[in-house]
Amino acid sequence: MKEHTPLRRSAPVETENDGVIEGRNAVIEALRAGVTIDKIYIMKGETDATLGHIASSAREKGVVVVDADRRKLDGMSRTHSHQGVIALAAVREYASVEDILAAAREKGEAPLIVVCDELSDPHNLGAVIRTAECAGAHGVIIPKRRSAGLTAIVAKTSAGAVSHLPVARVPNIPSLLKQLKEEGVWVFGTAADGNTTLYNADLKGPAAIVIGSEGDGMGRLVGEQCDFRVSIPMKGHINSLNASAAAAILLYEAVRQRLG
Repeated sequence: MKEHTPLRRSAPVETENDGVIEGRNAVIEALRAGVTIDKIYIMKGETDATLGHIASSAREKGVVVVDADRRKLDGMSRTHSHQGVIALAAVREYASVEDILAAAREKGEAPLIVVCDELSDPHNLGAVIRTAECAGAHGVIIPKRRSAGLTAIVAKTSAGAVSHLPVARVPNIPSLLKQLKEEGVWVFGTAADGNTTLYNADLKGPAAIVIGSEGDGMGRLVGEQCDFRVSIPMKGHINSLNASAAAAILLYEAVRQRLG
């Protein structure tokens, strides 16, 4: 919607096909209308009162607010008149961690959960969600910051799996892993220098598989919360796999073990 077009509270909020909401009036209206928003990007260093109001309103609703420079906003913009603020709509509401554990209980199955530690590429996250749903996992957990969210690109890459698989978002992954362990879930982190090889890992019981970021892998604090650091055998010249490929390998090893 053009930013100079008047918006009424009762009017539906329009977004681009990729979920981009641009301009101050459009973002304010989206917040008022209860649109599920993944993140709001606001021009770094701006002291404008309207942008400050948007930021405070968003935080009150639990929306992640990110400072961004003009170059990033210009790159995201479709209208080229973003007025210093762009919101990304989420394609669905986030679940809770309890929702995921409850889904396993309802099926009478040991929890199988994928935890993504700062996957910033939406195509990777979408591929992980797709594979997790196909493998019968009970949910995916991502951090609120430094991660792709449930945007239209993620939904498209997931081939619709986001409609079927609960995805939870938490403030802190190490704390989340500690919580899962208190619930009796074993935590398996993927690491090239892991002390457990993939085919020696026992994935039949309650399991959370941690997938590290594309560039740096698991963070130190995340790695410290893992019960096992699992390595995938590498027989070629390249010593690492794409994050979504690593997730697929561990998930289907869990499927094989659980079928056996």
